[in-house]
Amino acid sequence: MTAVEPIGAETDRVTSWFDQHGAAVRGYLRGLVRRDDVADDLMQDVFRRAWQARASYQEQGTPRAYLLRIADRLVIDRARKQRPEVMLDEVGWIAVEPEDQAPAPSAGLLQSEARHQLDAAMELLTSAQRRVLLLRYYGDLSFAEIADQMECPLSTALSHCRRGLLALRQIIAE
Repeated sequence: MTAVEPIGAETDRVTSWFDQHGAAVRGYLRGLVRRDDVADDLMQDVFRRAWQARASYQEQGTPRAYLLRIADRLVIDRARKQRPEVMLDEVGWIAVEPEDQAPAPSAGLLQSEARHQLDAAMELLTSAQRRVLLLRYYGDLSFAEIADQMECPLSTALSHCRRGLLALRQIIAE
């Protein structure tokens, strides 16, 4: 971005980032905090910070990596400030859709069960393995970008991914 770029272009850039990367950022945050409501709040904060820094943004790396770095920092800040929470079993409320658009109830149940199984399996991974897998599959970052974001060598990021996938395969097979 140049110093004379109009504000409208900055607005368009942040808006397009939301359209292109919003789902990935939310998925990454959901994987880290494991609560939809908190992930939604943090996602708003990510894009608010991106909006506030739009004039000073320098195009180094990909916008997705930039947004995920902001997300990482927000999660760390939240963890430092917040007292531990006691998580109670939550009943998931499914929005009622018109019958002609609603999937079969069994399909939703299977998807929900698979999601819970994956969440439980992810809990058993080390934090480094979980973070690499989230950055790779929700963030769609390259391993070089993951290594940069985690501030570790590329080989370490690759090892965390491989070990995490092997552990997930073993946990889910049990």
